[in-house]
Amino acid sequence: MTGNYPPRRSSNNSQFIFGIRAIIEAIISGKEIESLYVQRGLTGGLYQELKQVTSEHQITPQYVPVEKLNRMTPKNHQGAVAVVSPITYQKIENIIPDVFEKGEVPLILVLDSITDVRNMGALARTAECAGVHAILIPAKGSAQINADAVKTSAGALYKIPVCRHENFVQTVRFLQESGLQIVCCTEKTNDYIYKPDYTLPTAVVMGSEEDGIRNELIRTADHLAKIPMYGEIESLNVSVSAGIILYEAVRQRQ
Repeated sequence: MTGNYPPRRSSNNSQFIFGIRAIIEAIISGKEIESLYVQRGLTGGLYQELKQVTSEHQITPQYVPVEKLNRMTPKNHQGAVAVVSPITYQKIENIIPDVFEKGEVPLILVLDSITDVRNMGALARTAECAGVHAILIPAKGSAQINADAVKTSAGALYKIPVCRHENFVQTVRFLQESGLQIVCCTEKTNDYIYKPDYTLPTAVVMGSEEDGIRNELIRTADHLAKIPMYGEIESLNVSVSAGIILYEAVRQRQ
């Protein structure tokens, strides 16, 4: 199912861009900025230009001590270092209509604040194998899509669309308004993952192992579903959990 909507690799394979002017030009030219680190207290006309460009392109800088930038590179960074994404992010609002038009039933994986890079890669690998149409992540508080994530995904991040949105909760509500049921995988329910009808258009929401799914999404969900647990640990890695629920969807759709 994912083959019709492949993400594009970034034309720039470099991990980092150093210097304010270089970063400004990279943003204007359309490079995907995974993250941007700016020295705290930075001033000057060039910084103001960077601030304007990042605002126009909805890029939120992380303001850090200069020592952090010095650890990232020995080069003259001028107070700013950007990390370039190896993929090009897509918009979920462009993907959903295409899925329906092709006569397919949407299956979307929504990842709420997954911060571990390897988990992100493993999740993408599982999603691609399960035929998920796209992965939706928040613009803030999510793991970087970097070389480690791509490697862990076994290249799946080059095959499955990844959609990164600023207003994450509103975007999930857009999925709901587009006819997708929202199924949150959480222990805050008595219902198991086998109860929802995954033959319907579905968005499966997974939360971080530390914080789970944010309350706004729990309240928005059409279904809350948990994985049966019988051991003493009572905890699964998020990529394993996603595999279990996604393949229940696959089973029902066969």
